[in-house]
Amino acid sequence: MSAGTILVTGGAGYVGSHACKLLAARGYRPVVVDNLSRGHRWAVKWGPLEEGDVRDRDFLAGQFEKYAPEAVMHFAAFAYVGESVDQPDLYRDNNVRGAETLLDVIRDSTCRQFVFSSSCVVYGQPETSPIAETAPRRPVNPYGAGKKAVEDMLSDADAGSGLRSVSLRYFNAAGSDPDTEIGECHKPEPHVIPRALAAAAGEDDAFRINGTDFDTPDGTCIRDFIHVTDLADAHVRALDYLAGGGVTTRLNLGTGAGVSVREIGTAVGRVTGRDFPIVEGPRRAGDPARLVADASRARDVLGWRPEYADIETQIRHAWAWYQGPGAARAAGREP
Repeated sequence: MSAGTILVTGGAGYVGSHACKLLAARGYRPVVVDNLSRGHRWAVKWGPLEEGDVRDRDFLAGQFEKYAPEAVMHFAAFAYVGESVDQPDLYRDNNVRGAETLLDVIRDSTCRQFVFSSSCVVYGQPETSPIAETAPRRPVNPYGAGKKAVEDMLSDADAGSGLRSVSLRYFNAAGSDPDTEIGECHKPEPHVIPRALAAAAGEDDAFRINGTDFDTPDGTCIRDFIHVTDLADAHVRALDYLAGGGVTTRLNLGTGAGVSVREIGTAVGRVTGRDFPIVEGPRRAGDPARLVADASRARDVLGWRPEYADIETQIRHAWAWYQGPGAARAAGREP
């Protein structure tokens, strides 16, 4: 596929906007569909923005008629695990019904290629580490259940209408665009690295660790952090794979190396050169001790290897954004 139009739902969000930048750099035309409820207008820089909701069938059908996209990248979803537990109906309506509506519209179009932003949350409490794609999918919260449901819908869509797809199960997205054109800006912020950066910047009173009694070397959770630009690269490679006739598949995205929450706090101190308080608290319900990817299939199928696997590089990129354009964006100002 060369210079094709790609419909990017949720393209004004964190991972989606980074994917749009890379799509444009590689000759694609990204068209963003986003209702801006959690995305940002300023993050849409590399193609048109069509403001609307993926649950609105007429709106979506209009975009397919207008742009005739060759493929879809689907990022549009709420992504807070705790919120999904508190408001399961909201997550079913937005994440599952939104995907159902999108797939219904695609069925009536010429588009037959789909890249889905899935997640390691489909595995729930894994029995082994690192986690391979063959591990049982046993989500333990509505957010994870929704991701599993969409993966299953995509399998059905392949059998029913020939829509070929790649579901990319990423582990912990981290970092920001190395050029600081775009970056992470969530309210509230659920991710551990920007929360540590907020403490380093003095914008939060402390960096909080949730749980210190896990069966890990330092007692804190271990996670596999993957740079958002490397995630974007995998999405574009997935498009190329499908354009070359690739079959529907599901792939993990991670570095294969785990970093503990306590180690994140230490690394943020080294990168920023700042000391900040660290407060230890109880575990959060449902937190697995370890989530580390076996991403060897992504390497074999897509030829994908993370360029920014080092945790300090990820933190350095996030800190550059946090100190510069990100600070202005969070305050609602132009950088």
